[in-house]
Amino acid sequence: MLVDGKWTENWQPVQAVDAKGGFVRQVSGFRNWVTPDGAPGPTGTGGFKAEAGRYHLYVALICPWASRTLIARRLKGLTGAIDVTVVEPALAEQGWRFASPDPINGATWMHEIYTRADAHYTGRATVPVLWDKAKRTIVNNESADIVRMFNPGFGAMGSGPDLYPEALRKQIDTLNDRIYPRLNNGVYRAGFATTQLAYEEAFRDVFAELDMLEAQLSETSPFLFGPALTETDIRLFVTLVRFDAAYHGLFKCNLRRVADYPALQSYMLRVLDQPGVRETVSIDHIKRGYYSIKALNPTQIVPLGPDLPGLDPVRL
Repeated sequence: MLVDGKWTENWQPVQAVDAKGGFVRQVSGFRNWVTPDGAPGPTGTGGFKAEAGRYHLYVALICPWASRTLIARRLKGLTGAIDVTVVEPALAEQGWRFASPDPINGATWMHEIYTRADAHYTGRATVPVLWDKAKRTIVNNESADIVRMFNPGFGAMGSGPDLYPEALRKQIDTLNDRIYPRLNNGVYRAGFATTQLAYEEAFRDVFAELDMLEAQLSETSPFLFGPALTETDIRLFVTLVRFDAAYHGLFKCNLRRVADYPALQSYMLRVLDQPGVRETVSIDHIKRGYYSIKALNPTQIVPLGPDLPGLDPVRL
């Protein structure tokens, strides 16, 4: 946790709780947008023009929010325009750590990137981060924004499917607003709950949402809105692919596995098979990262299983 630009305490998964003891997620602090001509986006200020090689993406492969941006970058054909640094999977006392000095800023810890952008920053140093090498600052650290700006923000440099098509925007926004609190963040609300009441409310939300999505995908496959993959599919996929490996056991979301939902399991594998998506998934990083959270796993033992269809097999 940074306070006025200084690291003040060992990393903890829960920084704030509500009146019921429920997990409260920090609001992202950098909300500027890259646009084709540098004009302001929906939030923040302008001056961030799309240019190949100007922007750098910091991610963790364990993190579903960061993985959203990696998938969007690949689907939109932006791998040559935006380079990437991946942090170590295990969360250490000062949060995310680089395996070797960060090639862009020479940092050892992710929180140093934040203080380079704002010497008096207060808050958690989260990923993803989109960094501007020209202005030497953080453009944006909100994954939903970054996914959406990758869709049209790099103009002719981008290609691939329209992840936010005009005809589906209302439906996409509505489903995003339902999936996020109940499932994407719901697993965290269950795993990081500090009271039984908060845990049980989150648990019920998670499985109510999975049940609804199973029914929907039984009728609308291959993707949530029919034949075309959208940003909502990315949002759902990153939670599903982590569920059986981490959320089911470590986060106490153990009523059912994704493997127990035929439509959801098939859907997850279809998204995984989209060009470039599989390369953004590391079950090794996911398990090592989540099971490094001492508040949830004091012994730091990483389970060998589960054996996940379509992903790296367990070696015995």
